[in-house]
Amino acid sequence: MKVFILLVSLFAGLLARADIKIVAAENFYGGVAKQIGGEEVTVTSILSNPNQDPHEFTSDAATAKSVADADIVIYNGLGYDGWMDKLGANVVDHNRVIIRVADLIGAKDGDNPHIWYDPRTMPALADKIGDALASLVAMRRDWVRINVANFKKSMKPELDEIAAIKSKYEGTTVTATEPVFGYMSSALGFKMLNYDFQVNIMNDTEPSASQTAAFEKSLNPKTVKLLFYNKQVTDPTTERLKKLAIAADVPIVGVTETQPADAKNYADWMMSELHAVEKALKYQAGGYPGSLMDTP
Repeated sequence: MKVFILLVSLFAGLLARADIKIVAAENFYGGVAKQIGGEEVTVTSILSNPNQDPHEFTSDAATAKSVADADIVIYNGLGYDGWMDKLGANVVDHNRVIIRVADLIGAKDGDNPHIWYDPRTMPALADKIGDALASLVAMRRDWVRINVANFKKSMKPELDEIAAIKSKYEGTTVTATEPVFGYMSSALGFKMLNYDFQVNIMNDTEPSASQTAAFEKSLNPKTVKLLFYNKQVTDPTTERLKKLAIAADVPIVGVTETQPADAKNYADWMMSELHAVEKALKYQAGGYPGSLMDTP
């Protein structure tokens, strides 16, 4: 009898299993989907190379097919991955769930598109993915809710670290070559300089002479305490600013737009960069040379 019950349970489990295909434009969104979906889902992340400039990505036939075949499509929006619109990711299909992440936090066109650095974003995405999976695997709704709760629990160390850094360094003046770290910088309570310059670099537009002069003038320890440097998108202008920061002993914290291969998950990636920020601020307070702080 026990053997029969066990076989029935195993068979029921197999019936409850799903083969849900999820396509995420960026690997950090795909990672969250995998954490919540587990073995029930097959996740394809289109942008996954941390050495690739996301702004230069062009899609191909294989990418188009994976998007067309997906049960759930996740993309950033705000023009960051506009090629997803061209692939039909925004086309209404009652057999497919489309998640435009920007909509989850009320971000509007023209806003800084790097919303995955906003601490509000991933919990909101986890809830949305959970709702989508619950509708697709109705027999396993409790399991989905548990996975969403576990994901949010995995973010607690990150949120605690943000609070700890903010309590000690709120009001610190910083700058950046691009607005990649902008939302996290705001969450940490930092004052960000040279935003217009950063937007021009992000949009592959030459900053004005006055913007460049203001940025160069700000690169001294009496004005800014950190320079955030986008390691994925560089050009002669940003390289020159990096050298100026090194010469001025302004600590440099390298950040990326795509989750690095050595990061176990999204929370691990964020914690790595937050630790780098805290380390740089501690060294900066002690006069540690900026030339040794190109991290992580």
